[in-house]
Amino acid sequence: MKQFGNIYLIAAISVIGGALFGFDISSMSAIISTQPYKCQFNQQGNNPVTGACQGPDDVVQGGITAAMPGGSWLGALISGFLSDIFGRKTSIQVGALIWIVGSVLVCASQNIPMLIVGRIINGLSVGICSAQVPVYISELSPPSKRGRFIGMQQWAITWGIAIMFFICYGSSFINGSAAFRLPWGLQMLPAMLLFFGLMVLPESPRWLAKHDRWEEAKAVLTLVHGRGDPHSQLVAREMAEIKEVVDFERQNADVSYIELFRPRMLNRTHIGIFTQIWSQLTGMNVMMYYISYIFTMTGSGDDVLLPSGIQFIINVVMTVPALIWLDRWGRRPTMLVGAFFMCLWLCINAGLFAVYSRPATPEDGFDTAAISMVISGPAATAVIASTYLFVASYAPTWGPASWTYPAELYPLRVRGKAVALATSANWAFNFALAYFVPPSFANITWQTYILFAVFCFCMFWHTFFMFPETANKTLEDVVNTFENNNPGSIKYIGTPAWKTHNDRSIIRIERNLASSEEKIGIEHEHSAEATKM
Repeated sequence: MKQFGNIYLIAAISVIGGALFGFDISSMSAIISTQPYKCQFNQQGNNPVTGACQGPDDVVQGGITAAMPGGSWLGALISGFLSDIFGRKTSIQVGALIWIVGSVLVCASQNIPMLIVGRIINGLSVGICSAQVPVYISELSPPSKRGRFIGMQQWAITWGIAIMFFICYGSSFINGSAAFRLPWGLQMLPAMLLFFGLMVLPESPRWLAKHDRWEEAKAVLTLVHGRGDPHSQLVAREMAEIKEVVDFERQNADVSYIELFRPRMLNRTHIGIFTQIWSQLTGMNVMMYYISYIFTMTGSGDDVLLPSGIQFIINVVMTVPALIWLDRWGRRPTMLVGAFFMCLWLCINAGLFAVYSRPATPEDGFDTAAISMVISGPAATAVIASTYLFVASYAPTWGPASWTYPAELYPLRVRGKAVALATSANWAFNFALAYFVPPSFANITWQTYILFAVFCFCMFWHTFFMFPETANKTLEDVVNTFENNNPGSIKYIGTPAWKTHNDRSIIRIERNLASSEEKIGIEHEHSAEATKM
């Protein structure tokens, strides 16, 4: 079958795996406040005053929402084994098939247990895809554009959120269970597109090389990076580096998860894990899942879906600057700026609710204890504005960077499992927070915002001292950053993070503009590679 090597096409198809996560967020957040959903899963019975269905209580709703990230945690962990054995591309295709099975169950769910089982299966799919799509793209992308292409995963998530939200919004005008079954059923279509689209894309050249399929690996690099020219300087350089890395790693035992916690690997393991943990502790995904609760507190009325939609549009639009400039900005400045501004907006929201809100009362007619405050007037407008600004701060910073960064940190032999472990941390905290937030709003009200602001403050300083720059380096060069033999390096840490910089000289090699000295070095590496092979 003919394969296409355009990296934009490769990224556009593969990041549909990220869009599945976005579809799930909206398919729950846009539906939990609607009467058809509450009546189908009416655990609390009808409101004695209004007669309206009250749906699941806040604890059960937290469990329903958390079922998907719970499944994603397990999916991310097993994805490392799938990816190392069957390949990056095949593991993503397996995830697409699992998503279709889960969507069938969710769409047909008759009760809460069936809904939870379907969401757990959907979560398995999202865990596999969210862990392996960044690995697949990182191993195919040219170094100077790697951030852009992996960042497309986050953009796909935002598109998935927005598209599914407006499908849910339109379906909300349908009477009966079709109001939520229609969007839950339509979720299967992108997974089908992902599965069949991957058939015409190449496998990761680094995975092929690891399995001694050298001719195929070079053919893929020539197709994707060399524009059909097997003598491209970048192809020659990358083949030499991959060969060197594979030969070195062959001298080591097969990797297991235990290897990631050995002294030489522990620092980058902790960085990858905390990149994903911090992205959850910003509170962004919580805002997405429960945004209807927040806007109900501001007195937006029964129709909270439209103002929620504005937030999702902001999320899509503000991710675009990162796709264009993330590689120019570098990873460190992007994450530091994002942490600062998110902390600021969370503190403002906490102050507004603390000073201007009042506790919710039975007369307000809210059907969940999670809607625990009422705020009105200019203060409510300020809360909505601050919420939008929070999203606008996350979207171009930690949103794309949290997917881009972990996929760049690790050597080839551990990359599949290491990124899987880091992504599993994302889903473990996503699960915990999805379950925690409704009771948190019910019990500590506005102090929930303070909690996430403290997390953003800690995130800023952790990033400053421990997260090195990886932009515009080959994956093999990034590995060298963590070695102990560099000038000024620290044992088991490598080059101090604050001493690393964004060096864009790789662009000259990608464009075949290397100097004569660089060309001689590349040709020497190419000759050495041919001798070894």
